[in-house]
Amino acid sequence: MLSKDLCCCYYLLLIAAPIAWYFLSGWLQKYPYRTPISWWVFAAAFSGALIITLLTVVFKGIKAALMNPVKSLRSSKQ
Repeated sequence: MLSKDLCCCYYLLLIAAPIAWYFLSGWLQKYPYRTPISWWVFAAAFSGALIITLLTVVFKGIKAALMNPVKSLRSSKQ
């Protein structure tokens, strides 16, 4: 499950980073005082998204591991 989520994040990075760079550079060209878009901005955004993904998967996994299967089966019959 974790590898599937990580692959999804990597694919989304490959799709979103060039699109974001294109629109951001076009938007910044309108201003007289510009700053260049560095690669670390995209790396920081990807790292933040990856941390959120990992935390979500880990907490969902811990919750599923600690759940009592008997209680889950009883509630599904009703």
